[in-house]
Amino acid sequence: MKTKILSRSAVAIAVVAALSAGYVAGHRGVEPPVLVTPAQAALMPAEAAAKTGVPDFSGLVETYGSAVVNISARHQGKAAPQAQQQQLPLDPSDPFYQFFKHFYGGAMPQNQGPSESLGSGFIVSPDGYILTNAHVIDGANVVTVKLTDKREYTAKVIGSDKQSDVAVLKIDAKNLPIVKIGNPNQSKVGQWVVAIGSPYGFDNTVTSGIISAKARSLPDETYIPYIQTDVPVNPGNSGGPLFNLNGEVIGINSMIYSQTGGFQGLSFAIPIDAAIKVEQQLVQTGHVDRGRIGVTVQEINQSLAKSFGLSSPRGALVSAVEPNGPAAKAGIKAGDVILQVNGEAVQDSTDLPSQIANLKPGTQAQLQIWRDGAGQELAVTLGKLSDATVASNTPDAPQGKLGVAVRALTPQEKQESSIAQGLVVEQASGPAANAGIQAGDVILAIDGQPVSSPTQLRDRIAKASGSVALLIQRDDTRIFVPVDLG
Repeated sequence: MKTKILSRSAVAIAVVAALSAGYVAGHRGVEPPVLVTPAQAALMPAEAAAKTGVPDFSGLVETYGSAVVNISARHQGKAAPQAQQQQLPLDPSDPFYQFFKHFYGGAMPQNQGPSESLGSGFIVSPDGYILTNAHVIDGANVVTVKLTDKREYTAKVIGSDKQSDVAVLKIDAKNLPIVKIGNPNQSKVGQWVVAIGSPYGFDNTVTSGIISAKARSLPDETYIPYIQTDVPVNPGNSGGPLFNLNGEVIGINSMIYSQTGGFQGLSFAIPIDAAIKVEQQLVQTGHVDRGRIGVTVQEINQSLAKSFGLSSPRGALVSAVEPNGPAAKAGIKAGDVILQVNGEAVQDSTDLPSQIANLKPGTQAQLQIWRDGAGQELAVTLGKLSDATVASNTPDAPQGKLGVAVRALTPQEKQESSIAQGLVVEQASGPAANAGIQAGDVILAIDGQPVSSPTQLRDRIAKASGSVALLIQRDDTRIFVPVDLG
């Protein structure tokens, strides 16, 4: 309380002092200070704003705030704690008894009320396309979008890409306000940026800060060169836009560094150019194709640069090459340093994965490498990075009846697990989740028929009615799981 009282007193004293100064100045022939209205301040040139040291964000918010939306994602009910569960209402001789016992430990879960998560997004086209984070709508059964004018729409999930954490929604509306897309490559460390979103559900909250770093690589986040800021971002801000002072969106606020769950000075945004590339593929095909060359790389420090004869630490040092992969076929060897991809410099080992992933599978990439103290040029035909084919949550998507997002097993996974064919479950919701299917399970067959591709699974689910029996493998155990398609 004392701190608050002292702060208020200090403000009051400052006001009195300012009024007194104005009175004296007016009586000594000195011109009084010119008062500037808020409207005039918004029109002041950048030089004037720079003199004060504090930019005015009100014009930006007034112009583009209406294009920022609140997103509510409604999820299936979760299993109750063990103490609240009921024993299986099945006779031990019932053939389904073992199925349920395997998944539920001998008890049937009771559903709690459906849960709801909140996030943000922004409108990128007047006909209702919206960008947000994939984790905001992950596993949701119903996605609701609320505009600043209080209109609400049930959104259709056009596509979701976990690897970039970008999702595209569509609402049935016209003539909507939209944001202006900027170029994050032109932004600089130290520049002011503004976030608009719904932290903790408080709609259209505005926070500001500066760009702390660019092209930041994070653990387990291989393909995105994040923009790091000190903008206060909290749960609910995810999926909202990051603006520069020109009112252009340069990023999607995606995550924070926190040991408490709240903001602690570090937030990270997906560069908007990377997000737009993902959006275009999701709208056109419903999934994202990424290039791969099949190498493992590491950072080059000063000592390694010296030992390889490089004038400075740069590039990506190849530490391993996948046998029979694209890089191996092109002649790349462990110990090579990749310096450029299609003429674009590889400044650091963290640059290479995103540069390759942004290229189309099947096309050729020209690599400049450093080998034996000299530069060489190699052409590599890109392979395809495995990714999930995400099922829509709308009734007209056949695979949505089952409620799974799956991908085919990679050759390495087949070799390690000794499974000849199958589909890895990346996400489970709806009927599949209710039956006990979970991420990491491998679907081997449906109604006794083997499946090896997402398309094959989708076609068979489309023809099915009532219930299906999925043969799955979880760890070292295979089991049939009955799924009621409802």
